[in-house]
Amino acid sequence: MAEIARLNGGTDWIELDFVERQRTPESAMKFGIRLQLAGLSLSNTVSILEELGVERSRKAVHDWVQKADLQPEEGRSPNHVALDEAVIRINDEQFWLYAAADPDTNDLLHLRLFATTTTALPEIFLGELRQKHDIESAIFLVDGAQHLQTALARAGLRFQTERTGNRNAIERIFREFKRRTSSFSNCFSHVEPQTAENWLQAFAAWLNAPT
Repeated sequence: MAEIARLNGGTDWIELDFVERQRTPESAMKFGIRLQLAGLSLSNTVSILEELGVERSRKAVHDWVQKADLQPEEGRSPNHVALDEAVIRINDEQFWLYAAADPDTNDLLHLRLFATTTTALPEIFLGELRQKHDIESAIFLVDGAQHLQTALARAGLRFQTERTGNRNAIERIFREFKRRTSSFSNCFSHVEPQTAENWLQAFAAWLNAPT
């Protein structure tokens, strides 16, 4: 599996500024975060840490992921941006996931999870994306979704309709998100939307991390 193959990657992309006391070695915390984001359940992550002599609870590992505040790096200048939305379910509730990716690198640029859908959401998302990255010269790749095209036109951003090719990157990412979010109930108890979004942001940072 791709996730398992990436377990040997580095952890320099994980910042632990939230740590106030050294109850757990930072190397173990980073390893635990990486294991959980790579697809292991909290229980399995705890078991592996125990084999390394680090005994911590499932809640502790969950809190590491949440408090690390991991997000995709800012300051990119992509030539193309694949933009899309998808409906995902978390604890039997429906949410709308917006994501933008650089198809040239397969890196995620920005994502947001919304509890409802309105015509204003794509414009909000594009405004946030604009604050994080230089996208003024980028060509956005969208499918036939008219509301996305309308939001791009209102924002003065260039776009073209494309259903395959460079859009494959965002489609792969959405497939992985949907696969992983289906297991949220096995990872978190009583998941709140903010908890889910924080996890998705951390997962995006893991996807972008060098292997």
